[in-house]
Amino acid sequence: MCLRARKVFSVVILAAFFAIALLAGYLRRVSAAPGQKEEQRGRAASLALAGSQDKAALTTNEKDQVDLAVTVYNSNLALVRDVRQIHLSAGVFPLHFEDVAASINPATVHFRSLSEPAKLSVVEQDYEYDLLEPAKLLQKYVGREVTLVRAEKDAGSTRWVETKALLLSDNNGPVWKIGDEIVTGMSADSYRFPDLPGNLYSRPTLVWTLDNRGANAQKVEASYLTGNMSWKADYVLTVTRDEKAADLDGWVTLTNNSGVAYSNAKLQLVAGEIHQVTPAVPMRMMAKAMVENGAAPAPQFAQESFSEYHLYSLERRTSIQNNESKQISLLNGTGVPVEKYLMVEGQAYYYRNPQGIGNAIPEPVKVYYRLKNEEKGGLGMPLPAGTVRAYQGDSKGGVQFVGEDNIQHTPKDETLKIYIGNAFDVVCERKQTDYKKLASNLYEMEYAITLRNHKDGPVTVEVREPVGGDWEVVNSNFKPIKLDATTIGFQVPVEKDAAATLTYRVRVKW
Repeated sequence: MCLRARKVFSVVILAAFFAIALLAGYLRRVSAAPGQKEEQRGRAASLALAGSQDKAALTTNEKDQVDLAVTVYNSNLALVRDVRQIHLSAGVFPLHFEDVAASINPATVHFRSLSEPAKLSVVEQDYEYDLLEPAKLLQKYVGREVTLVRAEKDAGSTRWVETKALLLSDNNGPVWKIGDEIVTGMSADSYRFPDLPGNLYSRPTLVWTLDNRGANAQKVEASYLTGNMSWKADYVLTVTRDEKAADLDGWVTLTNNSGVAYSNAKLQLVAGEIHQVTPAVPMRMMAKAMVENGAAPAPQFAQESFSEYHLYSLERRTSIQNNESKQISLLNGTGVPVEKYLMVEGQAYYYRNPQGIGNAIPEPVKVYYRLKNEEKGGLGMPLPAGTVRAYQGDSKGGVQFVGEDNIQHTPKDETLKIYIGNAFDVVCERKQTDYKKLASNLYEMEYAITLRNHKDGPVTVEVREPVGGDWEVVNSNFKPIKLDATTIGFQVPVEKDAAATLTYRVRVKW
């Protein structure tokens, strides 16, 4: 009985041991299952992405465009919104988006589906600008075989000889291996390549890896910022013979050097100082003559306030070719009241030290046109910064160019001051007639400013004198006007074929 009991007890212990071992294995499988599932999911995603690279890339170009909008800033910058109707694959696949600007900023690209935005997402984005050209094609074939084609003269005729060669390197010239020899300096009339490398593109291209869970046909939009595109305003001010009124015509000069054409695009212009993190790259201007003959076209831009800027929208579509400068009418003002005035401006350093006492110093008499940008005067539209070129009618009925000036962004109801040059028939001479030091920091200076008028009628010259320090006019023969803390103004009338002299004495405390 005792032996039998011991055998039974041994069997029970052995069975319990196997049961515990089976239970431990089961628990290990259960605890490892979540990690294995995550690993399997990660492997599946990697395989899917890798598989997408093996799929034939879909390509879209400007032929698929259904809408195009371009907003150009006057700081060498443009925003492009390109809408296309394209066919997509299901799952993860690459898409080549061609016909984008060569000057694109890839960091600003935004791609989305307009049809099913929640079902189409971007997994990865590349901007390919390694463009197909002979030198780069040769560089891509380093380590591969190329056919060299050379022309040889034979009895007055030309025959083409083809030689297979291995391109060993292309650093400052190709190095070939032909048979068992290394050859340099060997010229060829042409090269023949068996195929095109996959990493060269005929045009700048955006390459997206997309994940499509929606329809195969979708409308998508790509937007981006590009450089080398800008605009500026040019104005033509035609002043009447009596210099009392003028016509003002505004033109938009748009320059596109971005590397792509924009066909049938909605065009908008933004006037204002846009802040950019990096400085704008100077653009290469393409000059194009502006036609002045004939009646000016009606304004084509609708204007509106936009943030702290002004937005001008062309009310029709237009095409902008690459490397093109084109002009579009911006505004027309007729019968705008204008005022012509003459000005002499002194310099602040005149009041620091004696300036050749008793010796006459010639001063230019500057000529300005002044007009107000108001609706009742025929304008009233915010004027973008640009160049104003002034013309005036002559006695023969013609129109002559009289000068030009730059203006800043000018809101409505503000005054434009346009400097057109210096007077020919009105001359000015300045003399410092006295300089006296009254104390260590107190001085008196006296000036005589002589104006001579050789014109056919009387003129009035505005004299502006910039004075530093703590100053006061001790005496003068024309009424002084304190224009600001550092400027004295005088209005000096001068009769026809006559002269007038302004004398004044100023006391300055430094």
